Amino acid sequence: MSDYDTDVVTWSERQADLLRRVAAGECVNDLVDWTNVIEEVESVGQSQIDAVESLWTQAFLHDLKAEAWPLAIDLDRQRADARMFRHQARRKYRASMRQRIDLAGLYADALAGLPGKMDGAPPLPVPPACPVTLDEPLSE
Repeated sequence: MSDYDTDVVTWSERQADLLRRVAAGECVNDLVDWTNVIEEVESVGQSQIDAVESLWTQAFLHDLKAEAWPLAIDLDRQRADARMFRHQARRKYRASMRQRIDLAGLYADALAGLPGKMDGAPPLPVPPACPVTLDEPLSE
């Protein structure tokens, strides 16, 4: 069992040191845990995509709550939260993510998260399909 399985912090520090040594020309390739290093490098990009998707899902959810309950006590907070999540998503978004982000799927996730009632009232109808393209949330 490697440090990767028991102590990822120690493992990552050791691998970073080994990679620096490789970059400096030292012959320590056989000590690098290449399989897990490659996996970790790939996962960094995916975690960034996951973060942007999560922010857009939250933005959609708050927009949907504001649309479904326009008379809700916390309407202003729902709209403010939606704006904040969109702003954060725009800041974290990178053009290389475009082909990997499924806005329609994120909207569907947000729809699934709508409560059945707020303030004791059922929701008004909301669009069943995503009403925006990826360009729209990016350009606000």
